[in-house]
Amino acid sequence: MGELGGKTALVTGSTSGIGFGVARGFAKAGANVVLNGFGDAGEIEALRAELDATSEGAVSYDGADMTKPDEIEAMVQGAVARHGAVDILVNNAGIQIVSPIDEFPIDGWDRIIAINMNSAFHTARAALPGMKAKGWGRIINIASAHGLVASPFKSAYVTAKHGIVGMTKTVALEVAEAGITCNAICPGYVLTPLVERQIPDTAKARGITEDQVKRDVLLAAQWTKKFVTVEQLSGVANFLCSDAAENITGIALPVDGGWTAA
Repeated sequence: MGELGGKTALVTGSTSGIGFGVARGFAKAGANVVLNGFGDAGEIEALRAELDATSEGAVSYDGADMTKPDEIEAMVQGAVARHGAVDILVNNAGIQIVSPIDEFPIDGWDRIIAINMNSAFHTARAALPGMKAKGWGRIINIASAHGLVASPFKSAYVTAKHGIVGMTKTVALEVAEAGITCNAICPGYVLTPLVERQIPDTAKARGITEDQVKRDVLLAAQWTKKFVTVEQLSGVANFLCSDAAENITGIALPVDGGWTAA
């Protein structure tokens, strides 16, 4: 049996990018996995089947909308009904809008706060009673280097990610004696679809080319001059679920090529 055999992991925003990479790592470690996110139904089923074939456990999909608390609660309850528990919760769902704050669309602000921050409250609120009953649980919030430092033109995203880091610390203290840990991973730039989509907007906002965005904006602060990979983040997530990480809780762990060290 894999090191996570018998455990069930729910990963929000896991039909692409970081979320899918983390879900794949859990599947390879033997866990049951619940995928969540938007996309073409056929493509999502192909991703589910791919992970299902690699895991000792079962892989399912739930299309809950992360802006709707009732759908989030139903997703957690559905995962428990199908797999018996939610032992590992990864809050990864997120969107991005790049704009000066005085031009920032109000509905865009509300949507980022709902998906990137509020959804993590709703998932944790729904999942924690079951974790407490079992005396074991792992909550991993995918924050960002932008949960520790700011960049211009990303006011809603930076606000949400700072909020996630604060919530991580609070939850960690509340459940510290219940066998549950809560940590945040703070990646630097990863060439996910989310990041790739914001490159043209950043180029426009700054009046530079897209190549300059990659070189002079995205990697400027990452001292390694390398993008973080989803495989690296998956490895960190698996570590935080291991016995070795039992006393690691309440941290915001940068995986950012030295960005926040400077």
